[in-house]
Amino acid sequence: MPPTLASLVHHSALKLTVRAGEDRLDVPVRWAHVSELADPVPYMEGGELLLITALKLDAEDPEAMRRYVKRLVGAGVVGLGFAVGVNYDDIPEALVDAARKEGLPLLEVPRRTPFLAISKAVSAAIAADQYRAVTAGFAAQRELTKQALTHGPEGLLAALAAQVDGWAALYDASGAVVATAPEWAGRRAARLTPDVERLRERPAPASSVVGGPDNEDRVELHTLGTGRRPRAALAVGTAAALGTAERYAVHSAIALLTLTTERSRSLHAAEQRVGTAVLRMLLAGEPDHARAVAGDLYGGLLDAPFRVIVAETVAVSGSATAALAAVENPPKAAPAAKPSAAVLAAASDPDGDPLGALAEIVESAAARAGEAVLVVPDGERLVVLAADGGAAVTACADYATALEAARSGGAVREKAPGEEDELVVGLSAPAGPIAAAAAYKQAEQALSVARRRGRVFVEHERLASGSVLPLLADDAVRAFADGLLRPLYEHDATGRGDLVASLRAWLSRHGQWDAAAADLGVHRHTLRYRMRRVEEILGRSLDDPDVRMELWLALKATSAE
Repeated sequence: MPPTLASLVHHSALKLTVRAGEDRLDVPVRWAHVSELADPVPYMEGGELLLITALKLDAEDPEAMRRYVKRLVGAGVVGLGFAVGVNYDDIPEALVDAARKEGLPLLEVPRRTPFLAISKAVSAAIAADQYRAVTAGFAAQRELTKQALTHGPEGLLAALAAQVDGWAALYDASGAVVATAPEWAGRRAARLTPDVERLRERPAPASSVVGGPDNEDRVELHTLGTGRRPRAALAVGTAAALGTAERYAVHSAIALLTLTTERSRSLHAAEQRVGTAVLRMLLAGEPDHARAVAGDLYGGLLDAPFRVIVAETVAVSGSATAALAAVENPPKAAPAAKPSAAVLAAASDPDGDPLGALAEIVESAAARAGEAVLVVPDGERLVVLAADGGAAVTACADYATALEAARSGGAVREKAPGEEDELVVGLSAPAGPIAAAAAYKQAEQALSVARRRGRVFVEHERLASGSVLPLLADDAVRAFADGLLRPLYEHDATGRGDLVASLRAWLSRHGQWDAAAADLGVHRHTLRYRMRRVEEILGRSLDDPDVRMELWLALKATSAE
């Protein structure tokens, strides 16, 4: 412990006597300072024992001493040492009364005790306390290292909690609690997840101090990792501020956990190379070889139906995105739970890496659920194999939904046209290893539809359950429709008959003359004449089903404008 006024009073060589403030002697002393200034406050930092002889003070003036002592207390001075036998044979009562009223400990320093002896005693006690702290810190570092090597992060957290006499928790990159020590701290740590997620938004390394839930304790949060985006976070909860030894222990834990996360990063890169080989074998139609290479790492994933996710970023203008998005309603699939703050932050970060954020979210969700997931960066794409109905697929849908909501709500910063990189994701139907190539193709098709519609996320299974009509919103389809129907529109513009409306009615009635004529309010012979004129103008036969199909789709495409 640092020196206190009580320890100086009990120092046998100093012979100090307490004249006021007897109940406040347990205050730590940061330093002993000598000053004969009438106002030494500008030179105080707080925590000092001020030593005086009252050379320039009117120590017998009650009002002057009241003001003097009040300013010292306001500056954080913890004690006043008065040397007797120099300028005053005894401490004046005015100073004693002022010290008592303000609660400032007042120590009488005998003539034979030089101020230098007091300063040396304080300095020696501070040095001894620092040495003890450093020694304890090194011992804690050895213990934390031992636990990390023998029992992993869980053992390290347990040792750290014991060192700081509190609790510790480890969070993954998404802000979810991975491990706590002791076990009872799990709920407390989980309630701090929003604070951890906010900390992740700051450049690494970052730290913050927050009040514990319901003001239960003081919690320090630290990010872990050497990259721009933190790989994990550490929380340390204690009843009071950390001392020097405890601070050494926390810093050692941060260093060890950072090494652990970076080592995991290297292992992750190696696993990713294995995953790339497994994916290539599956797409090449070699499921047996893929299963052999996957081993225990991805073998479980290939034993049950999985889904293929293909994601990429595309550069589109904000106006084009808005036009395409207006063609369809928002996606009907709703997330199983409200997206976390980490998901929302990643979705609304205009300068972030959408593919990297998606990979991180999917992997974190799979890790928390104990699922195997195969994540493979493939050039400008990200390919994921995830268990059907599992947490990884749900997390992907949640992220896409949050991203689409952030865009539509204006949460994403505006960029110049043609400069906006947007994430698009395609999800296949459930498949097994034999049908992996087909599933990949389905994901690509869903990705293409998402890109064309200006959507973030499209599921292949939902394409067949919807309508083909939204696909007609493509500019190329509209250009074809305009070119095909232009002669008819030009004919109608001259007032020589309503061929476009007649063609639409006839096609909608499947070529039934009487029904179509009734809809138009004309004679069936008039309708027959108009259809002959359509054939003459277009140079196509309406007896050809392909021609009828093209004309109907062209009419639907132009009517959607």
